[in-house]
Amino acid sequence: MDKWEERMKWQRAGRLWLLLATVVCLAACSKKTPTLNLLVWEGYADPSFITAFENENHCKISASYMGSSDELMAKLRGGSAGNYDVISPSSDVASSIATSGLAAPLDLAKIPSYSQLSLQLTSLPLVHVKDQIYGVPFMWGPDPIVYDTTAFPQPPDSWNVFWDPKYKGKVSVWDDLSTVYMAAQVLGYDKPDPSHLYNLSDPELEAVKKKLLELKPNIRKMWATGGELTNLFESHEVVIAMGWPLNTADLKKAGFPAGETIPKENTTGWIDHLMITAGSENKELAHKFLEYMVEAKTQKLVTDKTHYVPANPQAGKLMTADEVKTLHLDDVENYQKRIYFWQNVSRRAKYTEIWNDVKAAQ
Repeated sequence: MDKWEERMKWQRAGRLWLLLATVVCLAACSKKTPTLNLLVWEGYADPSFITAFENENHCKISASYMGSSDELMAKLRGGSAGNYDVISPSSDVASSIATSGLAAPLDLAKIPSYSQLSLQLTSLPLVHVKDQIYGVPFMWGPDPIVYDTTAFPQPPDSWNVFWDPKYKGKVSVWDDLSTVYMAAQVLGYDKPDPSHLYNLSDPELEAVKKKLLELKPNIRKMWATGGELTNLFESHEVVIAMGWPLNTADLKKAGFPAGETIPKENTTGWIDHLMITAGSENKELAHKFLEYMVEAKTQKLVTDKTHYVPANPQAGKLMTADEVKTLHLDDVENYQKRIYFWQNVSRRAKYTEIWNDVKAAQ
């Protein structure tokens, strides 16, 4: 073999090795890190507990946040369901999602911590359809009054304070049907049956609209996200609002003098579930995520961020006595009596029409 042939031989070998290296590189690149896409309430994808799951499962969590149950339903029914793997519907729409084919039935054998969850929550029919279960209870809590303690040295004891002319332009309410429920409570429509809040008649809804229109001069802004409400307090634009415990927690962490209370009329509240969408292509990873999120240690971390009440009572064993007391885990039954958990609203379109009329009024 002369030098020319030997050189050609080595060139062919070099090209072969280059081709092989390219194939190996392309194969490695094609194995993308799996991504789990979430559509959840604020606070439910905080790095303080999400990063550990990503590291343990060599995946990435990509979270989008919703501002209301109606926003969630609009996205799911608008063809976006396939964009998300895990959602966190509240108790007002969880049943609709479970029965409409938007969620996948769960394999509870892959969620062993399910057995630790509060029986009071898992026994509710919200996400049970025939013999299938479509969601795991995750967190629950109230829609309390959040207030600036410099403006209210004593906690306000009634929703009626929102209508006090003294607070003109200093009130914020949630851009959500919860504000409709609140006005209905002020009018006494929750008596003797709190569930009637979710089944108001046309004349009752008209009275609610009238009551809310009377509130408009006092409303500085209707907040859409928790972060927006927090900013309204920090900029001293408002001194009182219907909010979330998450707002109170974030404000206190920022050094703001925030207080929180449930007034004498009581308040509405929610039970958030985690569900896997029917269109998810990552159902195995999604089941692992649900298991991780309802484990006691994770529930404790979520509570640290949100100040919501965990669905897994075992999380209380990881808390200080003060934390247990603050979350009312030492007296859950009496605390829940003050919270009228959201239910499915069969006439939701009518409620939404009333609320939109209020928002549109000048």
